[in-house]
Amino acid sequence: MSIDAAPPVTRRSLMSEVELDGRSLTPESVAAVARRGSGVRLSPTARRRVARSAAAAEAAARRRVVYGRNSGVGANRDVTADPTGHGRRLLDSHTAGAGEPYPAEVGRAALVVRANQLAAGGSGVSPAVVDALTAAARAGAVPVLHRGGGLGTGDLTALAELGQALSGGAPWRDRGAPVVRLRDSDVLPLLSSNAVTTAEAALALLDLSELLTAAEAVGALSVVALSGNTEAYDPRVHRARPHPGQAEAAARLRALLAGAPLVPRRVQDPFGLRALPQVHGPAWEAAHRLYDALLIELNAAAENPLVISGDVLHNGNWHAAPLAVALDSLRLALFGPASLSAARVTALLDPELSGAPAFLAQGPAGSSGAMTMEYVSQGALSRLRQAAAPAVLGTVVLSQGVEDHASFAPLAAELTTGSVAPLRTVLAAELVCAVRAMRLREVTPESLAPAPVGRLYAAVAAALPEGAGDRPLTPDLAAAERLLPRLAAGTIPARRRP
Repeated sequence: MSIDAAPPVTRRSLMSEVELDGRSLTPESVAAVARRGSGVRLSPTARRRVARSAAAAEAAARRRVVYGRNSGVGANRDVTADPTGHGRRLLDSHTAGAGEPYPAEVGRAALVVRANQLAAGGSGVSPAVVDALTAAARAGAVPVLHRGGGLGTGDLTALAELGQALSGGAPWRDRGAPVVRLRDSDVLPLLSSNAVTTAEAALALLDLSELLTAAEAVGALSVVALSGNTEAYDPRVHRARPHPGQAEAAARLRALLAGAPLVPRRVQDPFGLRALPQVHGPAWEAAHRLYDALLIELNAAAENPLVISGDVLHNGNWHAAPLAVALDSLRLALFGPASLSAARVTALLDPELSGAPAFLAQGPAGSSGAMTMEYVSQGALSRLRQAAAPAVLGTVVLSQGVEDHASFAPLAAELTTGSVAPLRTVLAAELVCAVRAMRLREVTPESLAPAPVGRLYAAVAAALPEGAGDRPLTPDLAAAERLLPRLAAGTIPARRRP
């Protein structure tokens, strides 16, 4: 695995319509529907695949026990189910959402994800259910889905709530869709998925990867503000220890700083500058691992039982361990870049390191300047530290011992979403300080020409309030947060392909 050494490129292309074919859904296409209202349609080929799967599952249930169709679930797996209303009872009993509702965009994304997974043709669900999900996504409908109840062994309670909305048993949060009659045999196939967790993870990854891209741009501005020593980014350094992510983060920094007339103040910089590639590299590699895991989950036939090749196979594909581990790994890896950003804030406030006044202050003696940016940064970093705790360390034994492990992927996804805002705050605090330091040192964008970092500086300086006297800094932080997407050339750097 490697990351392209060129500056990151966007994958967030505008999509007028997303085709659900059970094969090619991406996090970007999920976001296009959930956040930007792109249209949705079901591939005719995929619909035929779903119909064949439904017929095969029905035939199998006539000749053998098929879990959830003619048997109970969980510890009731060996109990022959009363066929009258079995699916409805299953749906009602699993509608047990608790806690806070998922954000509306996650609800919209879940419709797309579940429809595409069912389009892979392994569930045995009737085509009418996939049609209904697609129609709801196309209409921009938002189901009411609650976080409580998901353990990473299928988003059972949230998807039961989705089933209630689809079948007219519960109101939609926004808009709505035509009611579909769920057959008894449709219920478990609808529930047997981690679609809601996958949807949330996809959106969180796009947000965090955008911020990680912005972090390198903000870091480059801090290199200028602190008169850093760019020897740390020399390609020979990274060929000597050839971790791909590390080398390519250094390459992006070199590209941003190329041509800037920098005179280093020190032989060796603090780690926040000197070790930036070594810390950002693992974070990018973790982002790519999560992206790859999501590509699989978005297009997987992960139902239990799995209908395949005319047969029905009972299995553990509902277990979300691959997704949970990838989410936990990303949060752990992102803490490093965030902590370096916070360290650079401390360095920028130190006159010995920055060459600017203490706390980047102007005015009467004792002025505080940007002193509180360190508090803001460290407070946000503490929240990231708490969110980095691995969710997979939780475990559970349920249903009379039959279900004896859980990945806690929903918690991992929730913690990952919760990392977006504090990471944005950390980077905004650094951006405010870096621009203020350069202004106080009378560094101009023109003096950095022709380096790309000079153009970055010009863009952000034009949008951030001027003046280094004591004044409210809330507007500075808000403006800096709005600037971060502009500093990100894209979401995830493109990979070189063999």
